[in-house]
This record gives sequence, C-alpha cells and structure tokens, in this order.
Amino acid sequence: MADGYYTDKRDIPLYNVETWMYEEFEVGQKVRSIRRTISEGEAMSFNCLVMDNHPYVADEIFAVEDGLFKRRLVAGAMVFSYGLGLMANNNIHAFSYGYDRLRFIAPVFIGDTIHTVRTNLEKTPRTDELGNVRVSYEVFKGEDELVLYCEHLQTVKYRNGRPADTA
Repeated sequence: MADGYYTDKRDIPLYNVETWMYEEFEVGQKVRSIRRTISEGEAMSFNCLVMDNHPYVADEIFAVEDGLFKRRLVAGAMVFSYGLGLMANNNIHAFSYGYDRLRFIAPVFIGDTIHTVRTNLEKTPRTDELGNVRVSYEVFKGEDELVLYCEHLQTVKYRNGRPADTA
C-alpha cells in the first residue's frame, strides 16, 4: 500500500530461524531442551497415525496383565520424534543427512516427562558447498534416566565455499 503499512515480506526477519553455518558449528557445545510430558491422548493419536497397534503401546489390558512392564509403553518412534523435536532447529543452511546409532535404552510410559541434551560431536568437509556435522541426542525421562540415544548427521552450507583448512 502507498501509506507504507505493507512491506516487502523479505525485509521482515524470520521468527524461530537459525542461520549458523559450518564455520560456526562448535564441537563440544551442549544444549538442553525444555521438558515435555507425554499424555495418553497424544500417545494413542501417534499410534493411530503410524498404525502401531502393538499390544505394549495400544492394549491396556495386555500391558497390565501380561506385559513385562505392567503398564503401557510410549511407542519408540514417538519418543524418537519428540526427543528430536524438542531440539529441532530451523536452520536455513542445514539439511538432514540421516541418523546413526539409534538405541532405545529404557522404556518410556504414558505420563513420563522427557527432555533432550544435544551435543555437537564433529564436523568434516563433504563437498565444495557443504560440510557434514554430527550431533548426539540423549533423551532422558525424569531428571537423569537415559532412554534414547542417537546421532544426527546434517549437511551444512559453508559461508564462502569450502574453507581453505579443509581442502
């Protein structure tokens, strides 16, 4: 509009976006997420969404009467999704390359509260435009019981092409 009310949207800063590049990735840096309690409703919604009807996650009677833990579990795929989601960044220069070393270490039950610690593990050059970074995700329930571990590989843009010290 002529009165200046509307601006070119590209001039408005993006919300909740990270812009770090390969050179800014600091090996050894750790960050911790907020906590999140997993409810009955969302656990069942997740099970329905991914068609996971295993009795340990979907059948209260089985879980209580015949199950090893005597209560229903949260699906491992949900713990993985939530654990990573708690640490998700919206870096416009990074692209997921895959996951390694995914392990479900201890059970998570409906009503448990989880949080995640991300540790920057390493960075290595990959192409002339992108380097690889590797981070670990440790998902805990309560304050300190490790329930999931995995490593995430991402490709991240270099600031001005492949750094000279990585050729």
